[in-house]
Amino acid sequence: QVQLVESGGGLVQAGGSLRLSCVASGSIFSINAMGWYRQAPGKQRELVASITSTGRTNYADSAKGRFTISRDNAKKTVLLEMNSLKPEDTAVYYCNAHDVVLYSGNYVRDYWGQGTQVTVSS
Repeated sequence: QVQLVESGGGLVQAGGSLRLSCVASGSIFSINAMGWYRQAPGKQRELVASITSTGRTNYADSAKGRFTISRDNAKKTVLLEMNSLKPEDTAVYYCNAHDVVLYSGNYVRDYWGQGTQVTVSS
């Protein structure tokens, strides 16, 4: 069974920083892309940033210049460094593993973490 466990959310003042961490565990052979999504109340879940196994990154326009995503393939972890946080960054942040191949040979399109709350006060 595959699990994604997030940590690092919390309450921070505007202009502050947070670092989110996600660890994938289970019978995982490979993960193509790992990323972070967020969902604010009343809004759809949206991509924040993603990174492939080769290190290619993709950022939402709102995250460019402020957030940095990184990944350790061997440890199956993904980090999101968030700086210059704004109240509009307030949301539940979800870790995602995309295009996952298990040791059994099975393929799973997406796994999701349980989410971690990020609240930015003004």
